[in-house]
Order: sequence, then structure tokens, then C-alpha cells
Amino acid sequence: MHSVWSQWPDLIVPEGFRKLSPVDFPLESSDLSQITIYVQPYMTRTELLEPVREMSNLKILQVPNAGYESAIPYMREGMILCNAKGVHNASTAELAVGMAIAMKRGFPDFMHEQREGRWSHERMGSLNDSNIGIIGAGSIGQTLVSYLTPYEVDITTFSRSGSNGSARMDQLDSLLPTFDILFLILPLNDESENLFDARRLALLKDGAILVNVARGKIIDTAALVSELNSGRISAALDVTEPEPLPAGHPLWSARNLMITPHVGGDSAAFEKRGKRFIESQLIRVAAGVEPLNIIDLASL
Repeated sequence: MHSVWSQWPDLIVPEGFRKLSPVDFPLESSDLSQITIYVQPYMTRTELLEPVREMSNLKILQVPNAGYESAIPYMREGMILCNAKGVHNASTAELAVGMAIAMKRGFPDFMHEQREGRWSHERMGSLNDSNIGIIGAGSIGQTLVSYLTPYEVDITTFSRSGSNGSARMDQLDSLLPTFDILFLILPLNDESENLFDARRLALLKDGAILVNVARGKIIDTAALVSELNSGRISAALDVTEPEPLPAGHPLWSARNLMITPHVGGDSAAFEKRGKRFIESQLIRVAAGVEPLNIIDLASL
């Protein structure tokens, strides 16, 4: 019998499974050796991965995000790590499109004028007719493509393999100067950390908008601040490095920048989609079928 711990007291579990939650099984005062499937609560970092060290009988560690890098240090022999690929596609892609439209149409400037009580008519840009690059052709990237398709835009996606019609990452530098808007929605790893350093940021065309809904470390923060303050490019960031962004950090006062506090996947859509995904995972386990989204740790 599996004992499943999740943040949802009303999670539906298969017959024979034991359901645990903060209501009846608080992590700080319970025997964690009883947990065999642990669903890390959403929007927590390592503070709610630390209890994994005491879950001596844990078989499956299910993280609630597509990203899983923070969970790797907690893995032991005999454990399976799964991510939540697909759960956050809609919310993250929705935010990314909203950020791009906001920057193109000048929403931050108009909000400032509103606070000052000024009616300042100005012609702004448009998402339509933009040449768009999307770095990351996974499930969120593909959802983003579908959300952008109704607009009159040209879209190029990038992946390492160049499969499914995407361009290869080794073509990135030659194409960067052509994009009006560039979305980052790729995983953080050794190859992507500081992918956008000073050299690569300098390849962006004047007036380009960089939208990062991936991970903050993919961009060299100091180099980005320099480019933004030059007025040459703009950016919209849902993720930063460091994160949370401390008071007084240069990003807060950088020009041409909109920041949201890592809310890409954290919308009202998560509760229904997240719970439904976990319930489907448990059904697979009960049927003796491998859960979805197993991370191949040996390949990392």
C-alpha cells in the first residue's frame, strides 16, 4: 500500500492507497518514514524538499513544476523523480503573451501616466507583424506557439535537436538580430545557465523585447541591467537572479523593464490542473504502470 502526501486534503486516491495532507499528517511532527509518494507543495523551494531526507521509504518524489533541478540533491537510490510537465502550460504561456503585449503597447508607461493623472496619447508598438523567437520547444513552448498563432506574426522556435520544425540552438546567434520579441522558456541546466551573457544580449536588435518565463539564471543579470539602462532593448521578467529579488537591487530601477514575481504557473488554473494530474499519476501507479514525466537522472 502506498501512503501519498500532498497539499490537498480532498485529493482522490486509488483504493488501498492512504491519503495524507497537512491537515492530518503535518510534516514537522509526523513519522515521515510512512510516506511512499511525496507531492511537493506548489510554490515552495527547498524548505519543503528538506523533509524528503527523513522519508526513508519514499519511492516517488513528484515535484509540482516543470523544472526539477532543486529536487536532484534529494534523490536516493530506489527513488523516482517526476516533474509536472504540462500542468503549467496554459498559465505560463498566457502570462508570456500578456507580458509581450504589455511591453509592445506601452502598458507600464500608461500606468505611470495614470498614477500621475496625465492623459498622454502616444503611438506604441503592436504584437502584430512581429518576428518572434521562442527558445524552448517543449510543452510550454508549443502552447505559447498556439497562443501566438492567431496574431499576424512570424515564429521561430529553437531546440537542441532542431526537431518538430524548430531551429537548432547552434543557429541562434545568426538569427537573434532578426527578432522583435524573444521568449525564453527553456530548462535551466549547465548549457543554458548564463546563455544570455553580455555578448549574446548585444546581438539583440535595437528595440527588441526579451521575455523570460523560464529561470533567472539563464540571463546574466548584470549584463541585462546594462543593456536595459542603455535604452537599447526592453525586457519583461517573471523570473530573476537572485530570487526573490531583494529591495534595492539594480533590476528594480532598470529602464524599460517590467517584473512579475514568478507567477507564470501560479494562477487559479493550477489547483484544478495540478490536482487532476496528481490523481492521474496515482491511477497509473495503482495499475502498475510507470508514472508520467520520469526524469532520467542518469542522463543529467
